[in-house]
Amino acid sequence: METTDTRNTNFPCISAISSCLVLSVVYVASLYVWNSPHDREHPSTIKKRFFSVFIVTLISPASLYFGLNENVFQKATIWELLGLRWPGLIQAIILPLFLTMVLFLGPLSMQAINGLWRFYAEPVEHQLVSGTSLIWWRNQVIAPLSEEWTFRACMLPLLLQCFSPTIAIFICPLFFGVAHFHHLFERTKMGMELKHALIISCFQFAYTTVFGAYAAYLFVRTGHFVAPFAAHSFCNHMGLPDLSEIATYKDPLKRIILVSLFVIGLVAWCFLLTPMTNPVIFSNNLFWHKHLV
Repeated sequence: METTDTRNTNFPCISAISSCLVLSVVYVASLYVWNSPHDREHPSTIKKRFFSVFIVTLISPASLYFGLNENVFQKATIWELLGLRWPGLIQAIILPLFLTMVLFLGPLSMQAINGLWRFYAEPVEHQLVSGTSLIWWRNQVIAPLSEEWTFRACMLPLLLQCFSPTIAIFICPLFFGVAHFHHLFERTKMGMELKHALIISCFQFAYTTVFGAYAAYLFVRTGHFVAPFAAHSFCNHMGLPDLSEIATYKDPLKRIILVSLFVIGLVAWCFLLTPMTNPVIFSNNLFWHKHLV
């Protein structure tokens, strides 16, 4: 990849990182602008935070309009930079979601054994009714949408001005991971011991940063916002894999099969990651093969 003289100075990088930092602070701060005595699960708190992140989602693209080099807009529209485009859209919905399901082969198999798959076979009307829960809407729609919009669609184009795609993919998730430290405040407010809350928050930082790198990779490779959004929503639905649950099965053969499926899912995901996110499949020649400037 060739670089331009613009990258010979530190200013573009400092500006990009500063803009990402501001976006992170604004996003987290929007969750606490309301003076509420209730915890994060209370309907009142959820509704207020819906409104806050809606406002942040509206204003976040301004960072691209004011923070990107004007030469970038000669190559792509702001909508394309945000990952909102038609070419490759269907592929961007299906392939990253399937890829993420491969990674969760083990947990999905445990759901099948436990009978949780019956929920997916229930009438659509029942699932729509269950979907009216505010917590469901927060976890499956609002949080993935607003977070991927702010921490991927609005940050990565800024970082790609001065960093290669590979480096940008590893820098961007750090803002996402650090942003989740605000849960430390909520846990201590609810009476949790500071040391315990800090350990949980550090663990949360680790796995959100790892997922953030995966989501950033999907965005850069596909050039579509919907790709990391679909993966994020699915991961929120599944939660962290509970390996300890395998030990609860009394049948040794069943335990061996489940452990094997966990390993097979991870290995298959590693092999499929690159070919299933080939930019050519998604008609993406903006982010991966070329610098933005």
